[in-house]
Amino acid sequence: MSLNHVRPWRNIYRRKSRQIMVGDVAVGGDAPIAVQTMTNTLTTDVAATVAQVQAAAEAGADIVRVSVPDEASSKALKEIVRECPVPIVADIHFHYRRGIEAAEAGAACLRINPGNIGDEKRVKEVISAARDHNCSIRIGVNAGSLEKHLLEKYGEPCPEAMVESGLEHIRILQDNDFHEFKISVKASDVFLSAAAYQGIAEATDAPIHLGITEAGGLVSGTIKSSIGLGNLLWMGIGDTIRVSLSADPVEEVKVGYEILKSLGLRHRGVNIISCPSCARQGFDVIKTVEELEQRLEHIKTPMSLSIIGCVVNGPGEALMTDVGFTGGGAGSGMVYLAGKASHKMSNDQMIDHIVEEVEKKAAELDAAAEAAE
Repeated sequence: MSLNHVRPWRNIYRRKSRQIMVGDVAVGGDAPIAVQTMTNTLTTDVAATVAQVQAAAEAGADIVRVSVPDEASSKALKEIVRECPVPIVADIHFHYRRGIEAAEAGAACLRINPGNIGDEKRVKEVISAARDHNCSIRIGVNAGSLEKHLLEKYGEPCPEAMVESGLEHIRILQDNDFHEFKISVKASDVFLSAAAYQGIAEATDAPIHLGITEAGGLVSGTIKSSIGLGNLLWMGIGDTIRVSLSADPVEEVKVGYEILKSLGLRHRGVNIISCPSCARQGFDVIKTVEELEQRLEHIKTPMSLSIIGCVVNGPGEALMTDVGFTGGGAGSGMVYLAGKASHKMSNDQMIDHIVEEVEKKAAELDAAAEAAE
């Protein structure tokens, strides 16, 4: 929960959901909202898949999903699970046997699309395998693959059809005394997704996995996901998120974290506050921020950095950040530490100096956190 007693207009009251475990990651309840992504390598290429999972984990992914389309992928999954630092969700489509094999291979969660997987008897076999291997399940309802009877009933994919699909499959799991599940109701249309998620949030206490499916490329998909997921998260809906981009999975993780950071729901790494730059700037703001983003990627400690091109807003922004730099004149600017003007620094040495100050502040914050434990 994000609560601010000084500025109550910043408060977000999260929907109360029950908690499940995906491997060693708690999902739902009062657990932090988990960030997920999915590999796009061939699962049978174990080395490439493990490398991609490790890169995503280094970027902050809590959970990673891996596609399991065939028996060879099921066999590779066992080795992948063994070598990866985060819980692995097995993505299952069409063939229920893949779900059983994935549970046996050590997957922490099975993502099944009930509209694709077959009749209730087959779903029950997957449930049995999940129970036997301490594996949770995500019910993945998708507007593009709704059951035929629901399309006939409603005429087209709509929020009501997606919610009904989700509740039908929740019933199957609950009738089999299986409760370790979360649910998603994704669509590529932001309006349809948002309405479906609001409906399912009211109808069940299951943890909810948020996503705008097939959102698009890095820029367009980021914007679409930020609008859809941001609004739902602001309403308190969502226990895990995945930003679906036609891009490197690491980019999905970065965007997911930035969405959560902007709402005060997760804090990781350096939050850079920077101006868009204009003719008043005392240094090249855009190039400076680009370089700082790259050079500060290794910082995991939550902290803030302001990079402002001139003195119009610079000092005010620096008051609210751990480290700041405001452009001035004669080839130099002012460095701010803990909101206060500290010392001047030349523009040509500014980037190296800011990196040093951020690293120093991160070390101080880490030491204080360890001392408080």
